[in-house]
Amino acid sequence: MDRSTETASGRHQADFRPAWWLPSPHLQTLWPVLARRPRRLALARERVELADGDFIDLAACGPESGPGVLIIHGLEGSLSSHYATPLLHALAAAGCRARFMHLRGCSEEPNRLARSYHSGASDDLREVLAWLRARDCAPRAAVGFSLGGNLLLKHLGESGADSGLECAVAVSVPFRLEAAVQRMNKGISRIYGRYLLNRLKFSYRRRCRHRAAVLEVDLDGIDSIRAFDDRITAPLNGFADAADYYRRCSAAGFVGAIVTPTLILHARDDPFMYPDTVPDPGDLGPGVTLALSAHGGHVGFVAGRFPWRPVYWAEQRILAWLRPRLLLP
Repeated sequence: MDRSTETASGRHQADFRPAWWLPSPHLQTLWPVLARRPRRLALARERVELADGDFIDLAACGPESGPGVLIIHGLEGSLSSHYATPLLHALAAAGCRARFMHLRGCSEEPNRLARSYHSGASDDLREVLAWLRARDCAPRAAVGFSLGGNLLLKHLGESGADSGLECAVAVSVPFRLEAAVQRMNKGISRIYGRYLLNRLKFSYRRRCRHRAAVLEVDLDGIDSIRAFDDRITAPLNGFADAADYYRRCSAAGFVGAIVTPTLILHARDDPFMYPDTVPDPGDLGPGVTLALSAHGGHVGFVAGRFPWRPVYWAEQRILAWLRPRLLLP
């Protein structure tokens, strides 16, 4: 289930075959969200105090002496995300010290500053990596999902050979943010856009309960993720508007400079974006391997013969990529 066919360009045709009982991209996307149960794990909590006075919370498991792997979640993600605790468990079982990075404001406690997390907050990732390095527990690898994958690829492209990581994996990346928010405002994908917008509004209201709102905005009047980014995300994080934010933070502008060995898992039928969102082979940096499948949905990639025995292919593929590079058994 984790084989792929390599081409000279660095693009692979991923050997993923969707479960016959989940044939559509929407079923692939929704099944793990609705059906996958979180793992019960004994997690060590760590708080990274940031230079600007804010903080980022980490959750760790696995042997202290194992190679470190950092997991970065997607938009409005958390330890409750369907991929989070299963991947932590799988990495720990493989002998890794696995850490889950809550993006700014996404842990149980609202962040202190008005600034929020966003798709391009690679400065936060660099500060977390430096904090871990100073404590002799720097991760050797990182795995990013969706928005977290975009953020990770941006960091890798910005930092070149000084990424601080030996290898990386990014799953279901919205390479072109403008196109992604457009896609989630069309057809059946509006369901995802509406759900994520409601989550963003809820999180913003929660933050405003703990501090005075710094923006005068009619939250009820915001009817799309783009409008939210234009009126809230962009001004809170130093961007002129949503278009400026998308232009400066889209991973498509950074993948060409990546030299760190990096696997990108992506499905052409991802309902969060258009098929042509994927970069052309010539746009990929020398470190990038793009495993592209025809099917899989968004952070789905569910295989297996029976519904009661699903196979989560992306998780297997991540471990298969990391094993030889981290010298795991």
